[in-house]
Amino acid sequence: MENYLTDSIKSESLQLLKKLIGIPSVNTSQETEETYPPFGKEIDRALKETLAICDKLGMDTFYDPEGFYGYAEYGSGEETVGVLCHLDVVPEGDTEKWKSDPFKGVERDGVLYGRGSQDDKGPTVAALYAFKAVVDAGKTFNKKIRFIFGTDEEILWRGMDHYKEHEDFPDLGFVPDSRFPLTYAEKGLLQARVVGPGTSKLKLQCGSAPNVVPERAEYKGGHLEELSRILTDKDIPYHQSEEGIVVEGKSVHASKAGEGKNAVTRLAQGLVDLQPHPLISFLAEKIGMETNGETLFGEVKDEVSGELTLNVGTLEISENTSEAMLDIRIPVTYDKEDIVEKVKNISSEYGLEYKEHDFLDSLYVPEDSELVQSLLAIYQEKTGDTENKPMVSGGATYARAMPNMVAFGAHFPGSISLEHQENEGINLDEFYKAMDIYAETIYRLCCTDSQQSNGKSE
Repeated sequence: MENYLTDSIKSESLQLLKKLIGIPSVNTSQETEETYPPFGKEIDRALKETLAICDKLGMDTFYDPEGFYGYAEYGSGEETVGVLCHLDVVPEGDTEKWKSDPFKGVERDGVLYGRGSQDDKGPTVAALYAFKAVVDAGKTFNKKIRFIFGTDEEILWRGMDHYKEHEDFPDLGFVPDSRFPLTYAEKGLLQARVVGPGTSKLKLQCGSAPNVVPERAEYKGGHLEELSRILTDKDIPYHQSEEGIVVEGKSVHASKAGEGKNAVTRLAQGLVDLQPHPLISFLAEKIGMETNGETLFGEVKDEVSGELTLNVGTLEISENTSEAMLDIRIPVTYDKEDIVEKVKNISSEYGLEYKEHDFLDSLYVPEDSELVQSLLAIYQEKTGDTENKPMVSGGATYARAMPNMVAFGAHFPGSISLEHQENEGINLDEFYKAMDIYAETIYRLCCTDSQQSNGKSE
């Protein structure tokens, strides 16, 4: 099996990744705004910079005149292989916890640190330079390859929705935004607001995004001594701030909520008897410390994708209104409407209103499909790893946006996962290892006949 990577490929790809990390492509738009660029100047800058690199790599590029997406393609043929990537990133979080500037690619001990290094700029660059490596090796493409660059993946997928309204879909492909070996099923993703009345007695603004488990929740109101006692009695970690009390948690991606500790729901546990409010009561009594939503929904799980995952990502209470954002990952065989009905009914008992924010249907490509088996074979041949099997995820990748797509790397089994966290970083040996796997994948999917593309090398 050929190794396509050269020192030049490695060096160029690393420099590009550092350059992209240096663009703070955090979404700055509001849902109701209509602006150009639609998601902020920095995301647009990252998109244009990536397309400019693709031009230099010999690809034909397209920039959506409205700024929602771009793509770059190469080759020709009746079939198109898609590689779906995103260039937006989540906010940097607590900058005091970063050991270096989150928007400067900094190398330390074989790791490149910076926001987006794992999610998804690092894997995007790995796939792009894997393509370059195959071209540099003189291979002939008998299928077209199209890299599609989304700009709103971390929030509402409006960029990808815009692409789907205006462009053709690839026939098959992969998304470098998950884990190896590959992910063939992803739970449905429902994000919703639970909205209630305001109050002059309580003011809170906690959490950063629905898909991040909050690691801190600060309370600045009265009754601090009583709250301190309650938190201590309930064994909920906290510390004093200059103005109040900060409840401590552990931040992880919402798809792995069970591995985190939600500071918002912990705070609700402390406030429920101290500062009565319908939304606080709902969170404390119907969600509490659970991450599977069993009190709200009963047991929800299936054999394909496991149990439901629930995260309370944000909580805001002001004099005029109150709102909590829920992130719910639904097993692939369950009906979304059953889940919605239960949230509506129970929240209404507390005088709260349910409002849907976003929904992404589940992904399921059978494990025995040609695509899954082909990519699995490439991974196994390149790594020698036959222990780890294709996976089901609570995460949401662009793979679910189009038919016949799966999420394929770039995170390796056993490696530390730091996406959406402070000190996000990508191990450079793994970065190049993923690039080599992607190069073999692009070669087999785009440059060989059908028999060879089923996972057999020449």
